[in-house]
Amino acid sequence: MYDKSDPRAALAPAAAGKPKTGLIAEEQLATFYDSPPQLEDETGRTWLVRGHNFIVAYSELVPGAKLARSGQPDEYVVLLPDAPADITALGETRHVPANSIAFVPPGDSQVVLPSGGNVVRLFTVRSGDLLELCPNAGAYDERRTHIPEFQAWPEPAGGLKIRHYSLDVPKQEGRFGRIFRCTTFMVNMLDCYDGPRDTSKMSPHHHDDFEQCSLLLEGEYTHHLRWPWTTDLADWKADRAISVGAPSAIIIPPPVVHTSRATGPDRNQMVDIFCPPRLDFSEKPGWVLNEEDYPID
Repeated sequence: MYDKSDPRAALAPAAAGKPKTGLIAEEQLATFYDSPPQLEDETGRTWLVRGHNFIVAYSELVPGAKLARSGQPDEYVVLLPDAPADITALGETRHVPANSIAFVPPGDSQVVLPSGGNVVRLFTVRSGDLLELCPNAGAYDERRTHIPEFQAWPEPAGGLKIRHYSLDVPKQEGRFGRIFRCTTFMVNMLDCYDGPRDTSKMSPHHHDDFEQCSLLLEGEYTHHLRWPWTTDLADWKADRAISVGAPSAIIIPPPVVHTSRATGPDRNQMVDIFCPPRLDFSEKPGWVLNEEDYPID
């Protein structure tokens, strides 16, 4: 259910299926600003949280800090909202400016922040060393049978390598946010709200079989969640309104109806994360800004 001005209102509706019951639908919440980091040393601090298929690593680093991966099993994401980085992989080093997103190939790699700052990395749960450090590592021990097992998307024709893109992309009528895709993730840098969101233009909706991670980088938000009333009373839960500051992340399970409301008086910046990428967004012409590098098939 979208306001008519929301570009998502043009998405094709999902095919109707039989009502599902007995679903495990528990949100995962991480408020990095008021919880201890999972990793801390002289180079900085890192907080971790997991979803069904993925891990979010949020780091605050000092100048010169290095984040290294050895034998990384698959492609991962580096989001640089406010600091540049030098990324090395496959024998090359690329300087990536601040306000960029980068995709790093499997194998050995490192991310160096010469000026320090904040960096977000996104990994699949195949990165077992990070998975075991997540404070909610056991949250998915009881399997979500309605969420398909992770499958990577096709590799680019030119093969996997360091690729990076500026987030300084003007807003465009009919396009939803600033969406980038790789083999493992889809990341949408949503348009900022300067001040609170117009409460007459909310966007309650649900997903049938995939999670949404909403990562708040700046400001304040309230996440509204509504569990569907299935024929099984055990599935029912009271509505929730979860108010958070930045940095924080909430992982919203299917089929919970959800919408998020910017409430901070200043700049409110949120990022939506999907693992693997969403097909419906990918099929909208012009929505995925790097679709030429990462074709669907």
